[in-house]
Amino acid sequence: MAKNVLILSGSPRKNGNSAALCQQFAKGGEEAGNKVELIYLRDKKIGYCIACYHCKKEGICRIQDDMAEILEKMDKADVIVLASPVYFYSINAQMKALIDRVVARWLQIKNKDFYYIITAAEEESLVKDCTLEYMRGLAKCLKGSQEKGYIFGGGVYEPGKIKDTHFMQDAYDMGKRV
Repeated sequence: MAKNVLILSGSPRKNGNSAALCQQFAKGGEEAGNKVELIYLRDKKIGYCIACYHCKKEGICRIQDDMAEILEKMDKADVIVLASPVYFYSINAQMKALIDRVVARWLQIKNKDFYYIITAAEEESLVKDCTLEYMRGLAKCLKGSQEKGYIFGGGVYEPGKIKDTHFMQDAYDMGKRV
């Protein structure tokens, strides 16, 4: 049965390495017969959470931006892919803002399969471990959600450098297995 796959790319660069892996994941997922949507957070307006908890009272975030649409898509997705380059052993600001804003629907969004895509200039496992643990935090808060896989594309800094690595095939294969 076809799955609804939502890929959320935190890559701030149009030709960034994590963006390239997202495209490969999407290609594999589509070829496997799934419905895949790839959203580049850089193209969306997502403000940061201001902890007003208006969402707790009304079920809707007070901030009027693109996050309401993304939350709706997250709720309808069977599979959610979070992708981010590493910034100081963690996710970047675009992904952080998105994760924090899930507070508006964190009790409603559940039973999701999560995949993670991480790219970094460094190859050390500590870089991967710190960033991956942060991404895993979201799934841990969403009831019934589980991790299905991740890719850590280390050793890539310059835009496009990932294209000459096995990570491209890995991302395609992971998308195909969804």
